[in-house]
Amino acid sequence: MTDRQELHELRQRAHDAGIEGNSKMSEQQLRAALQKIDQGMSPQRAKQETRR
Repeated sequence: MTDRQELHELRQRAHDAGIEGNSKMSEQQLRAALQKIDQGMSPQRAKQETRR
């Protein structure tokens, strides 16, 4: 899988998890936010904390 495809898949997973407006988030930020959601944090809070 190419980097571009992987990033697209990450963005889709983030969207499915409830993180809206993730187009400006980096790959690292997306991975961190998804990990926080997996640990039970709300999608909006995970996005806010990750983007700090």
